[in-house]
Amino acid sequence: MILDSKIPEGPLAEKWEKHKFNVKLVNPANKRKYDIIVVGTGLAGASAAATFGELGYNVKAFCYQDSPRRAHSIAAQGGINAAKNYQNDGDSVFRLFYDTIKGGDYRAREANVYRLAQVSVNIIDQCVAQGVPFAREYGGLLANRSFGGAQVSRTFYARGQTGQQLLLGAYSALNRQIAYGKVKMYPRTEMLDLVMVDGKARGIVTRNLITGKIESHSAHAVVLATGGYGNVFFLSTNAMGSNTTAAWRAHRRGALFANPCYTQIHPTCIPVSGGHQSKLTLMSESLRNDGRVWVPKTVELAKKLQKGEIKASDIAEADRDYYLERKYPAFGNLVPRDVASRNAKLVCDEGRGVGASGLAVYLDFADAIKRDGLNAISAKYGNLFDMYAKITDENPYESPMRIYPAVHYTMGGLWVDYNLMTNLPGLYATGECNFSDHGANRLGASALMQGLADGYFVIPYTIGDYLAQMPATKVSTDHPAFVEAEQNVKAITNKLLSINGTRTVDDFHKALGQIMWDYCGMARNAEGLKFAKQEIKKLRAEFWRDVKVIGVNEELNMTLEKAHRVADFLELGELMVDDALNRNESCGGHFREESQTPENEALRDDENYAYVAAWEYAGEGREPILHKEELKFENVKLTQRSYK
Repeated sequence: MILDSKIPEGPLAEKWEKHKFNVKLVNPANKRKYDIIVVGTGLAGASAAATFGELGYNVKAFCYQDSPRRAHSIAAQGGINAAKNYQNDGDSVFRLFYDTIKGGDYRAREANVYRLAQVSVNIIDQCVAQGVPFAREYGGLLANRSFGGAQVSRTFYARGQTGQQLLLGAYSALNRQIAYGKVKMYPRTEMLDLVMVDGKARGIVTRNLITGKIESHSAHAVVLATGGYGNVFFLSTNAMGSNTTAAWRAHRRGALFANPCYTQIHPTCIPVSGGHQSKLTLMSESLRNDGRVWVPKTVELAKKLQKGEIKASDIAEADRDYYLERKYPAFGNLVPRDVASRNAKLVCDEGRGVGASGLAVYLDFADAIKRDGLNAISAKYGNLFDMYAKITDENPYESPMRIYPAVHYTMGGLWVDYNLMTNLPGLYATGECNFSDHGANRLGASALMQGLADGYFVIPYTIGDYLAQMPATKVSTDHPAFVEAEQNVKAITNKLLSINGTRTVDDFHKALGQIMWDYCGMARNAEGLKFAKQEIKKLRAEFWRDVKVIGVNEELNMTLEKAHRVADFLELGELMVDDALNRNESCGGHFREESQTPENEALRDDENYAYVAAWEYAGEGREPILHKEELKFENVKLTQRSYK
């Protein structure tokens, strides 16, 4: 299989503009003849569905929540990047491009990343026009703050609720098209299979989560915007419902899955408090603008903290190690997430962690409050501080926050070309569902940027190029391909319901998550990955032999929903381990202990691994097939990342 990325010829800065001119168009009268399915209504999906409707296409939009407003995009807190250079501090489209490529440890396509940086400036204008209440300076201009991996202030924000406010903007645009009849919304409906007709994606099979009804939906193209797969680890900052099922079922139908081992660990999360938890809570990276990260300099002091014999305020300044500021003076506490996370793990592994578990570090705002005043800090971060206080019963204005890394985002996803089409004609993937823009590590505030870039400004152009070359003839859901896909979904559902074992779905999910975190988490090595693969195989076999799924299909059955999703996570987890084992280098969020510098930094192997790993599903019980897309760098120099 040859992977054609369809990257346009010409200078980097001109590729997208020339490509938009060269793509084929569908005239307005013909657009109403074409149907598009959009699965997922977070930022990427809602913006795409709204824009398709505005253009005149007929859209069917699906989400498993009761409303698009509940999409996980609302959980993004800190902001959205854009190269506006409002601060006049040296930012530019090229600098945002370079920071993103470097932040991803040189494992992303130049053309895709540059386009993202170009489009970023349009996103802000679009969202302001929709009424998104971005923070503003005294004179009325939009405010910016800094995020990790950058030395400029380019992050636009709405206090600590940026994702929610951006989603409300996209949701209002989507509702407008629903009212016009151009978008038909299917809430509480989950995609369980992709339908291929004559080698093209022509529809999906869904389950109504209220009634259990299995239905088929036909279209001329299918767009997946279903987010990432971080919940393979069970504990993550993702919503409990976040899953991989739509993408994974498409993978089983032939869509390549790229770079699955690239997992982002977020450095500022509230630490695990016990086995009762079902998810973890994120504290925005924006807090690292003013909060200082530290641990005690000695194990002895850390032990006293862990036992509760002393408090943070009892430790003198001379006995504190502001380790990020010490090791990375140029970036300090604003190093990228993978660097901050690994260093937090390192000091905790040395025994210098804080909190009862010893698996935490301090994020301290005392200096910022002294410098700017409590009111100023409250105006910036008040809702985040309130959230921390409610969860931990500790006042972060008076004592430092305790934070520790947790699974947050996945840079891997379905392989797509420059047009955001997978290797399956007519199947597109947008936002976190694809692999395209972040390489081996995502910079903070870039997820919202990619989701809206894909939905508002990229796929509305590129999907027209595909539709213009195919007839508007519709495929009936009576077609044998739809019948076969429905039978496949029903067979899996009936099998899950018939096992009637002794272990709950959550029990299997937790067991998988523990294996993934221990052996394919912040640090990986060959021995651990080989062990993990065997353990996942055993767990998967036991799942299909001993899982207990109560109830029936023809009703609201959340246990059955979870069972479908965990079955897919078990398969995906094994592929993630395969990918991590195959990539015998360290890069970004993929840290192989065998490949590190003397200073414990990620050590790439550009000669052998400067490629996208795209995996093909080979069938039940068979090893996946690896395809490689070589990465070419013509505008940046491959260097060892340094944030010192």
